[in-house]
Amino acid sequence: MAASLSAAVDAPADRARILLVDDQPARLLTYEAILAPLGEELVAVQSGEEALRRLMEVEFAVILLDVSMPGLDGFETAGLIHAHPRFENTPIIFVTGVHVGELDRLEGYRLGAIDYVQIPLVPDILRSKVAVLVELYRRRRELRALNQSLAGENASLAQANLDLQIERAREFQALSETLAAANAKLSEANSALEAEVAERRHAEQVSLQLASSLRKLDRRKDEFLATLAHELRNPLAPIRSAVAVLQGPALDEATARHTLEVIDRQVQQLVRLVDDLLDVSRITYDRIELKRERVEIGAVLAAARDMILPSIEQRGQALTLQPPPLPVHVDGDPQRLTQVIGNLLNNASKYTPPGGTIALGARGEGERVRVTVTDDGIGIAAEDLRNVFDLFVQVDAAREHAQGGLGIGLTLVKRLVEMHGGTVSVESEGRGRGARFTVELPCAMEPSLAAPSAGEAGVAGASRRIIVVDDNRDAADMLALTLQMLGHETRAVYDPLLALDAIAAFGPHLAFVDLGMPRLGGLELAGMIRERFGRSIRLVALTGWGQPADRERTREAGFDFHFVKPIELGQVEKLCADG
Repeated sequence: MAASLSAAVDAPADRARILLVDDQPARLLTYEAILAPLGEELVAVQSGEEALRRLMEVEFAVILLDVSMPGLDGFETAGLIHAHPRFENTPIIFVTGVHVGELDRLEGYRLGAIDYVQIPLVPDILRSKVAVLVELYRRRRELRALNQSLAGENASLAQANLDLQIERAREFQALSETLAAANAKLSEANSALEAEVAERRHAEQVSLQLASSLRKLDRRKDEFLATLAHELRNPLAPIRSAVAVLQGPALDEATARHTLEVIDRQVQQLVRLVDDLLDVSRITYDRIELKRERVEIGAVLAAARDMILPSIEQRGQALTLQPPPLPVHVDGDPQRLTQVIGNLLNNASKYTPPGGTIALGARGEGERVRVTVTDDGIGIAAEDLRNVFDLFVQVDAAREHAQGGLGIGLTLVKRLVEMHGGTVSVESEGRGRGARFTVELPCAMEPSLAAPSAGEAGVAGASRRIIVVDDNRDAADMLALTLQMLGHETRAVYDPLLALDAIAAFGPHLAFVDLGMPRLGGLELAGMIRERFGRSIRLVALTGWGQPADRERTREAGFDFHFVKPIELGQVEKLCADG
């Protein structure tokens, strides 16, 4: 147990700690085997008292807690944990080997349990639940870091502004002294006027040195930072009030439910703001990747409508949907296309007064599909139409009526539509006359209706020989076991230097190869496999890197597929079924 504590204290900053509490060592070993593929720091203890001691020493992302233990049982331990202010938000998953009644479940949830798992454990379910809670823990840490970063940026801006004011004061003083020496014969009555003239001349000189585009960008940056600060504070006010309500002495169930709904809505608003900021960063550095598939445009419209409908109803507006009379498909990323239409609907709702109407429609036009979002809101002046898709732009008339936003939604729309090979445009007859946004996308090719040949039909779903090469024994064994559960014959090789002989003896159809192995990396091993066995084996790269440049390197090394860890079971099933 002392070794486990040392490992926990010295855990790298990028690994989350998971506390395993069970009085049975065999179960602790089971938990560790199931959760080891997550790559996190696992700390195992055998009693509630020891769990409390560990909690006082280090921070944990999630606690896996046995309900039935001698001494402090799971419920008592959970109550003591969440009674401490430092750990009141630490998620707990109860493990039980007996049937738990509803009253026991309610007691567990009251004590702060996130979920229950039943023995015998289902590894994928337990691993998925813990992985989700660990990811939420990391997101909370990232949000705290982002808040600290924003505070630092604000401080830097304030310091820069102060330095600029000091520098300008120095320049003004020097110029005033020069003018005073040159115009010593002027009366004291003209001193103030001369100083003002000198200041204006200096301001004109500075203005002439700055390009028009830089002035515009600087103004937009200032407006964006002010808007960002405002938008981040807006959700925080109701969240803080809601927390005060939840901490009140008299809290009925209906009030608690409503208060939690308020918190959930405001947190979603914060998440959307952060997501938009991240998308802008990805656009700036051209890092957005589309996950394309054949998508029915009517389903995209319905998803976007459902996403924005609560906001529209809250504002007392009417939304009509007119999907194409016949199904129209596009080759695109359904999530990003829904984001495009949702942003246009949200934009229309923000600039349409209560009681207004918004129409969403689509129709196929030959090889393209046209999607329109029309509103009867405040409209757009002719001189502002060409700028509405620029980053951080909110036209003056719109800013007076806007209900929040950073001025980046339409920029995201334009970039995402262009990445799909489409175009977006806006029309308006002027202020007070509404607006119409039009998105045009190329239609997808019709899928082939030819039936598969008898040979192809016979291959799909057949049992295959699959070899897994990974120096991480747990990862290799778990993947091999998963493939065995799917009905395939597997072999696991932990030393890449032994892989070629194992392949020659086993004769696999598929080989899963980890890239980050010592002594012999996966890229080099793939080249050796191709040189010795040709294309008779389909190679699958396993890695934590998924950028386009990483995929290009594995393709050049001879891999047929590139999977980013952790692999989803559906991906493995499809790959094996396809041969």
